[in-house]
Amino acid sequence: MSLTQEERSILLRLARQALEEGVRGKPLAPLDLSRLPLRLQEPGASFVTLTREGQLRGCVGTLEAYQPLAEDVREHAVAAALNDFRFPPVTPEEVPHLRIEISCLTPPQLLEYTSPEELLTRLRPGIDGVVLRRGWRRATFLPQVWEQLPDPETFLDHLCLKMGLPAGCWREGEMEVLVYQVESFEEEE
Repeated sequence: MSLTQEERSILLRLARQALEEGVRGKPLAPLDLSRLPLRLQEPGASFVTLTREGQLRGCVGTLEAYQPLAEDVREHAVAAALNDFRFPPVTPEEVPHLRIEISCLTPPQLLEYTSPEELLTRLRPGIDGVVLRRGWRRATFLPQVWEQLPDPETFLDHLCLKMGLPAGCWREGEMEVLVYQVESFEEEE
């Protein structure tokens, strides 16, 4: 899935432009996909993470590809700024201080396991993004979250809380676990 340096640069530029336009209330200008490298025209799933001085300021994305990768990145850059329910909307004055990170996802794969103990051994900290799913509830952490939560039990407990369920719910049956990997890259400081 590796993107070239040029493709990464284009996606970061498109995300920055979309962020600036979206925060100022402007509709995104139509994107001429034919002028982009083929890989960016193909369906892709991404998350866009915004940080300010190393602190999370917004992160929105999708687990499944449903539109061209370039459009996906633009859409999620705006959504990370304006629609992450954990934060107030980004103001135009903040935009120059924000750093953009893009994560392009592989399709999530169901992780087979027979016990909570086996689940802990099947996860690959720092490599796997994890989705927990039970009924209509689901939550995910990108692989980068392992940096803050390196212990698999703690990682899964926090993911349960993100789902709106008690910590430790992953130990009960009826929990689907999916894993995916990302290619992530960010703007230079």
